[in-house]
Amino acid sequence: MPNLIDIVEVAEALESKAVYLASDRCTVVRNRHSSCTKCSDACPTGAVEAVDNVLSLDSDACVACGACTTVCPTEALIPLQPLDEDLASSVAEGVVNTEGMAVFACARIASKRVGDPRRYAEVPCLARMEESVLLGLAARGVEDIVLVDGTCSTCKFRANVPGIDATVRSANDLIAAQGSEIRVRRASAFPEEVLLQDKRSLLGESRRGFFTSARSRAVDAAGKTAEVMVFKNDGAAGPSLRDRLRMSDAGTLPQFNPERRMRVLDAMDGLGASTVPEIDTRLFGSVSIDEEACSSCGMCTVFCPTGALKKSEMKPADGEGSFLEFSAADCVQCRLCSDACLKSCLTVSSTVSTDELFDFEPRLIHLPNPPKRTGILGSLKR
Repeated sequence: MPNLIDIVEVAEALESKAVYLASDRCTVVRNRHSSCTKCSDACPTGAVEAVDNVLSLDSDACVACGACTTVCPTEALIPLQPLDEDLASSVAEGVVNTEGMAVFACARIASKRVGDPRRYAEVPCLARMEESVLLGLAARGVEDIVLVDGTCSTCKFRANVPGIDATVRSANDLIAAQGSEIRVRRASAFPEEVLLQDKRSLLGESRRGFFTSARSRAVDAAGKTAEVMVFKNDGAAGPSLRDRLRMSDAGTLPQFNPERRMRVLDAMDGLGASTVPEIDTRLFGSVSIDEEACSSCGMCTVFCPTGALKKSEMKPADGEGSFLEFSAADCVQCRLCSDACLKSCLTVSSTVSTDELFDFEPRLIHLPNPPKRTGILGSLKR
């Protein structure tokens, strides 16, 4: 359980930040050759940037829209307003009160007070929505999932619209891949079932939202999720970022389990067996290696943040070369393996076999024997 100091730090972070930076997960921090710019590309105000091995956020410029947290493949950007757990709890209440409809509304349309706040979940912007929440609802039998905006075309953050559409499209593609007819839809007005019938019914009751009572929510947040239990800047008390990024005994940088991806897979499995042989998705990836060009240097396994690529203990029957193990379920399509590849022989594809995605056994990728050393050092060894 967190102590009082932990809780105070959480409270202060929630009041001053909309996003927590888990910097050691960022591909740019892990390797300067990373080509990922997804967070800065998605941010409508230029508040977040990953460059020169540093992930930074300008809290004053940040508008808490959540767009960067949705597109980050390694979950290096963790949303705090709202926390994933708060969002799930809020929409669960709304589903009960609407008798089966899940509605999410942006802060802009929520401010008009035409919807009953007990019947929908509020987010700062619909750019905060991501696939794991939407698929989780579908897997639980919620057939009507609606994202309500405040007329994005006139919003000053309308640059987020393509990202919102991409999330809806991605969620629907994944749901369809499992043979379900449930679909996520967008709207610019509250469904009739969510409209507030009598404003006086809310008198004496605080309007539910995610931008109030940060300190009281901090206690709950501290106990729920390890990533945001203590919010400290890199270089403050505790291990430094450099220390946290030291090689493990296995010769790799620290690795982690992508929680949102795991929740997506659980939801897809809950929807039923896949009805298509492969899917084109932004959430998972498939890796292929040009064996003739590969030098078996192992850099791809060193920098893979999730352990999707790792050295195998299995040996080829003919004794030639070695194997890598690849797990599509763990691949988040961050492309750091291809960026770090010294021979540019590794390719990451967004098209993934559904059989491979749900297979507990990793795929073996054969690598050649490392080339013999030449030159002075090679001659000395001989």
